[in-house]
Amino acid sequence: MENPLQKEFDFYIAHQAELVEKYRGKFLVIKDGQVIGDYDDQATAVLHTQKTHPLGTFLVQQALPGTAGYTQSFYSRVA
Repeated sequence: MENPLQKEFDFYIAHQAELVEKYRGKFLVIKDGQVIGDYDDQATAVLHTQKTHPLGTFLVQQALPGTAGYTQSFYSRVA
Protein backbone atom coordinates (compact mmCIF):
# COMPACT_ATOMS: atom_id res chain seq x y z
CA MET A 1 0.00 0.00 0.00
CA GLU A 2 1.39 3.40 -0.97
CA ASN A 3 1.87 5.90 1.85
CA PRO A 4 -0.15 9.00 0.93
CA LEU A 5 2.00 11.14 3.26
CA GLN A 6 5.39 10.01 1.95
CA LYS A 7 5.99 13.39 0.29
CA GLU A 8 5.46 15.16 3.61
CA PHE A 9 7.74 12.73 5.46
CA ASP A 10 10.42 13.13 2.77
CA PHE A 11 10.19 16.90 3.26
CA TYR A 12 10.71 16.46 7.00
CA ILE A 13 13.75 14.21 6.50
CA ALA A 14 15.30 16.56 3.93
CA HIS A 15 14.88 19.56 6.25
CA GLN A 16 15.16 17.83 9.63
CA ALA A 17 18.24 19.70 10.85
CA GLU A 18 16.81 23.15 10.18
CA LEU A 19 13.36 22.18 11.47
CA VAL A 20 14.85 20.83 14.72
CA GLU A 21 16.89 24.00 15.11
CA LYS A 22 13.81 26.19 14.69
CA TYR A 23 11.09 24.01 16.32
CA ARG A 24 12.93 21.55 18.60
CA GLY A 25 10.42 19.40 20.50
CA LYS A 26 7.36 20.91 18.82
CA PHE A 27 4.87 18.84 16.86
CA LEU A 28 4.91 20.10 13.28
CA VAL A 29 2.01 19.84 10.88
CA ILE A 30 3.38 19.32 7.37
CA LYS A 31 1.29 19.49 4.22
CA ASP A 32 2.26 20.06 0.59
CA GLY A 33 5.95 20.37 1.40
CA GLN A 34 5.65 23.04 4.06
CA VAL A 35 5.10 23.47 7.79
CA ILE A 36 1.57 24.77 8.27
CA GLY A 37 1.59 24.73 12.08
CA ASP A 38 3.61 23.94 15.19
CA TYR A 39 2.18 22.80 18.52
CA ASP A 40 3.30 21.75 21.97
CA ASP A 41 1.55 18.37 21.79
CA GLN A 42 0.37 15.93 19.16
CA ALA A 43 -3.30 15.92 20.16
CA THR A 44 -3.61 19.69 19.81
CA ALA A 45 -1.84 19.56 16.45
CA VAL A 46 -4.33 17.02 15.11
CA LEU A 47 -7.44 18.57 16.68
CA HIS A 48 -6.64 22.06 15.44
CA THR A 49 -5.51 21.07 11.95
CA GLN A 50 -8.44 18.75 11.24
CA LYS A 51 -10.74 21.77 11.47
CA THR A 52 -9.39 23.03 8.13
CA HIS A 53 -7.72 19.97 6.57
CA PRO A 54 -9.19 16.45 6.33
CA LEU A 55 -7.54 13.71 8.36
CA GLY A 56 -5.11 11.74 6.24
CA THR A 57 -3.99 14.79 4.26
CA PHE A 58 -1.33 16.11 6.66
CA LEU A 59 1.58 14.74 8.65
CA VAL A 60 2.19 15.45 12.33
CA GLN A 61 5.86 14.99 13.16
CA GLN A 62 7.77 15.91 16.31
CA ALA A 63 10.89 17.91 15.55
CA LEU A 64 13.66 15.87 17.16
CA PRO A 65 17.22 15.06 16.05
CA GLY A 66 18.12 11.57 14.85
CA THR A 67 15.67 8.79 14.10
CA ALA A 68 14.01 8.50 17.53
CA GLY A 69 11.19 10.84 16.51
CA TYR A 70 10.05 8.80 13.53
CA THR A 71 10.56 5.13 14.24
CA GLN A 72 6.81 4.54 14.70
CA SER A 73 4.02 5.55 12.35
CA PHE A 74 0.36 6.02 13.17
CA TYR A 75 -2.24 6.57 10.50
CA SER A 76 -5.69 8.08 10.78
CA ARG A 77 -8.54 6.63 8.79
CA VAL A 78 -9.51 8.38 5.63
CA ALA A 79 -13.23 8.48 4.95
